Amino acid sequence: MNIRRQDIRKKIIFIFYISRLLFLGGGAEGFFQPSLKLKQSVFVEKKERKYCSRMYLKSRLSWNVEIPAESVDPEGLMLQKAILVHLLDTFAVKKCSRDLGYFLAVTTLDHIGKGVVRHHSGAILFPVEFSCITFKMFTGEVLEGTAHKIQKHGVFVKCGPAEKIYLSHQKMPDFEYIPGDNPIFRNQKSGKQIEKGTVVKFMVLAERYEENEKDFRAVVSLEGDYLGPLS
Repeated sequence: MNIRRQDIRKKIIFIFYISRLLFLGGGAEGFFQPSLKLKQSVFVEKKERKYCSRMYLKSRLSWNVEIPAESVDPEGLMLQKAILVHLLDTFAVKKCSRDLGYFLAVTTLDHIGKGVVRHHSGAILFPVEFSCITFKMFTGEVLEGTAHKIQKHGVFVKCGPAEKIYLSHQKMPDFEYIPGDNPIFRNQKSGKQIEKGTVVKFMVLAERYEENEKDFRAVVSLEGDYLGPLS
């Protein structure tokens, strides 16, 4: 029980931190409502999105949350707590979607609808509306990431939750591959180098959602002004 309470406390602290970090400063711009509905098991999504920065999105979603009958309590506060905990667990498992990118954190639970009893299990299905933060890369966007794998023909970079970002040696002007126990790419003109752990500024050339893996892949480049290793 104490471990469960600690987990809930950590999730709440994380939600509070992210919401303050990204949204209390304002500046979100652009607003649209795509008429897209996704149906996967108990999920039904209706999306409203705001751009707060290019890669971080503030989204409003509608999902169905299933609560076991034993978790239902006559006191409304305990029921809300159970719904929130199950929503956070479901949110963590879902990982990402094609349209919104990676799911990072739930910021607010905005509305809880009327529950419907599922006859085969006795569980109760509650429609909920909530706001969350997601991460998505866009073609033409300039981002920063950390090199985590160096190979002869290119570098794999991690940016936020995205790890399958590939920087080909053909998109690294003037960089030469140098093999060894700790292989690197070194720029023949500036002397700067890219090794494991180096922070790199790059431009996204293309990104693709892999349905089978439920993950994104991206191809990036260092061709452009002010792109390349930062450390």
